[in-house]
Amino acid sequence: MSKMNFWSDKRVLVTGGAGFLGSRLVAKLREFSPAEIFIPRRATCDLVEQSNIERLYEKTRPDIVIHLAANVGGIGANRANAGSFFYDNLIMGVQLMEYARRFGVEKFVAAGTICAYPKFTPVPFREEDLWIGYPEETNAPYGLAKKMMLVQSQAYRQQYGFNSIFLLPVNLYGPGDNFDPESSHVIPAIIRKCVEAVQEGKSRITLWGTGTATREFLHVDDAADGILLASEHYNSSDPVNVGAGMEISIRDLTELIAEISGFRGERIWDSSKPDGQPRRSLDTSKAPFDRGLKETVEWFKVVSARTQPAKT
Repeated sequence: MSKMNFWSDKRVLVTGGAGFLGSRLVAKLREFSPAEIFIPRRATCDLVEQSNIERLYEKTRPDIVIHLAANVGGIGANRANAGSFFYDNLIMGVQLMEYARRFGVEKFVAAGTICAYPKFTPVPFREEDLWIGYPEETNAPYGLAKKMMLVQSQAYRQQYGFNSIFLLPVNLYGPGDNFDPESSHVIPAIIRKCVEAVQEGKSRITLWGTGTATREFLHVDDAADGILLASEHYNSSDPVNVGAGMEISIRDLTELIAEISGFRGERIWDSSKPDGQPRRSLDTSKAPFDRGLKETVEWFKVVSARTQPAKT
């Protein structure tokens, strides 16, 4: 079945549809001309509140729900907001899937997180290893909250025959990412440090941890494509990794970003700050990493330059 035929008569609800990943997914989805796309906004429809979810389903009557909304951030944000990250993400997922079932939604697509994997998962991460241990401590509340959608998906399929799927995207990057130093993930955080150091003539930057931890990254457009493909073709509650099949240390990533951004100064590693999970890499493959990084750095340079005060 072609994308056009699959989506053409569908009413699609995309939570988080105005966000970093959601906006790219919605743009791609529009190309397939679904009957309607609904994008709830937090200002008028906070998905933590059950009454808002019930009204949302009553109003939109979607055929497919793609749940991308999340309260999320980097290591610092996870440490500072462990309770709210756990509660908000847990309650959003549980209630959205429950009311999707009650309203007869045809399919529920849940985006989980690589943070759901145990701290010392063998690399590359395989879906069958999801339950062999506890997640890395700094992001465990967020990761476990998201992981409960997998349990719910499997339980609902068993009891109700409800069609839901659970996807595990790795860390995403690309233009339009969150570059807020208080809540950004590692790639935008390092890009911002390097670009601003060049702009301000600084000779050194300080980075968290030792740089020895490794991560896998997926361009946001590739993630959007993967989620849409799974929405069309996958119909099982067994979890599925969505990644790039590559692994890079934070130190090597920093060197690559510094080179692309033109920062030639000293890199200081603050080992009093946590590294997070020691290694992350999924059992899958794809994506040209350098090209995506260059695109992201150039995007931030343009955005950053617009906010620089005029020189006199």
